[in-house]
Formats: sequence, C-alpha cells, structure tokens
Amino acid sequence: MLKINLNINYKDYSVEIDEDMRLIDVLRDVLGLTGTKEGCGEGECGACTVIMDGKAVCSCLVMAFQADGSRIITIEGLSNEEDLHPIQKAFLDEGAVQCGFCTPGMIMSAKALLDENPNPSRQEIREAISGNLCRCTGYNKIVDAIEKASAYLLKEGK
Repeated sequence: MLKINLNINYKDYSVEIDEDMRLIDVLRDVLGLTGTKEGCGEGECGACTVIMDGKAVCSCLVMAFQADGSRIITIEGLSNEEDLHPIQKAFLDEGAVQCGFCTPGMIMSAKALLDENPNPSRQEIREAISGNLCRCTGYNKIVDAIEKASAYLLKEGK
C-alpha cells in the first residue's frame, strides 16, 4: 500500500492505494466520483478524461502514484450545486449529448482547451477533442457546443 495526496475538485485527499491502481480506479472506486467514465481502458476513447495539473489526461493511463501531489478536476468539479458550468450549459443548449457516456470526457477536454485558448477556431476545437470518441453522433453539435461555451465564458469574463 502507498499513501498519496491529491487535490481533487479543490478538496484535499490523502488516500492509501495499491501500487497497481490507476487514477480512474481511485476516482471511481475509492472516492466515488463516478462521473468519470471508463470506456476502453486503453486511452483510445477519452471517456475517462480529467484535468490533471491543467492538462487533459486519460485517467485510465495514469497510475495513481503518478498523480501524487497533483491537482485534479473531474466533471463533478465543474459546476456548483446551483448552476451548470457554461460548458455543460452549452452542451445541453446545442443538443451535443446523446447517450451521455462520452460527454464528461468531451467536456473536460473542452475545459482544458478553453482554459488555454478562450477563443479557439473550429479546427482547434476538433484537434482538442480528437482523443474523445462518440459512438452516437457526429461531432458537429459537440464542436458547436464548445464554440458556444467559448462565447458564454468570454461574456462572463472567465
């Protein structure tokens, strides 16, 4: 057993882990943050995307001990209890969700993009979500939603 310290969604955690645990295992199985989904388990689909130290990462590819001391944001950390985050609102407004399984990963990739580039082009948006797969629909509504989220965030001054 190893002990690691994490800051997840602005809250500090000290967690004992098995050496072979992945970050997604800690998030879902230890901390109960089940908004992060496991799809392929091989970093191919992006369903497990979280933001670790400001970068979008596939939490199925990060060993938990590698995250020791990191600041992590999951889909649960985006909104407050009263309001959706503007990215979540934009996804709903544009109908960019089908079954919803890929949506948390898409939104976290969008957040990482918009944190670094508040006004991305459609091509930059497509590149940012290129590691996220959606089996239900095309990507146009998702790209539209991220454009709208950019506008919402710029309007709010975030």
